[in-house]
Amino acid sequence: MFQPNLFEKEATDADLERVVMFALGEFQSRGKVLAGRSLPLDRLKGAVDRACHRFGVVELSDREIVEGLAKVGAEVVEIEGFAAKRPFRVTADERLAVEASDFFATASNGFTTI
Repeated sequence: MFQPNLFEKEATDADLERVVMFALGEFQSRGKVLAGRSLPLDRLKGAVDRACHRFGVVELSDREIVEGLAKVGAEVVEIEGFAAKRPFRVTADERLAVEASDFFATASNGFTTI
């Protein structure tokens, strides 16, 4: 089980949406296409973890990530559990992709991707 360090806090609903939007924007900033694709949650997990670190919140569980993605307007479909470690597929429309890119640009404030 993941334990928060001294500087991390539990994610609130507002944090959850900010983390997910930042993660989607950061994913795109790395040259990856988000809009109109059905992506496995595994592809987004690294970006979400980096966003959690950026906002100082505890690493999110898969269910929390799915909840946050649904709140910001992504379509999340659960697949058979034996098919993948994280059995979810995520699809974002063009509007969400643009909003996430804009959010990342304003929220990054000099943050550089690794």
